[in-house]
Amino acid sequence: MSEKHTDISKFLSYILRHQPETIGLFLDKEGWAIIDDLILCSAKKGYVLDKILIRNIVDNSDKKRFTISDDGSRIRASQGHSSQQVNIDYKEKAPPFFLYHGTTKRFLPTIREQGLLPMSRQYVHLSPDENTAISVGQRHGKPVLLKIKTLNMYEQGFKFYQADNGVWLTEQVPYEFIQE
Repeated sequence: MSEKHTDISKFLSYILRHQPETIGLFLDKEGWAIIDDLILCSAKKGYVLDKILIRNIVDNSDKKRFTISDDGSRIRASQGHSSQQVNIDYKEKAPPFFLYHGTTKRFLPTIREQGLLPMSRQYVHLSPDENTAISVGQRHGKPVLLKIKTLNMYEQGFKFYQADNGVWLTEQVPYEFIQE
């Protein structure tokens, strides 16, 4: 992805996950924004977007951060919302035996004490593979890979969901289910 596309992708992540109101954009409760409205509101902040550019960013994102509706008129972030106006109705799904979470060493004492919490987001994000989790952890320093006993959690009543981009979501992960 070009530097321009990366900048626009970061802008879209910020707007569609966290602060749509900063550009005067409205998201429905499922996180959808009308693409035409996104284009107009973004222009007010100096981001020149069009449907082709947005489609290109969505299609070429390695992490598949965004989803475009079947009719092509709306867009949303696949997961990672902190905006309280968004509450996507994910369908509960049984997870695989293990999923992974990438973090850094400096967060381990808190994780050992509290487990994994969503912090400012709505859910804890878990990856289906080790490489993805490691790349997530690298954003914050030297990565540490945590292996989560998700099927055991599910069997004990914890709920799991899978976002459009394959990321697994749960409300919390108690430390007893984490292998370092």
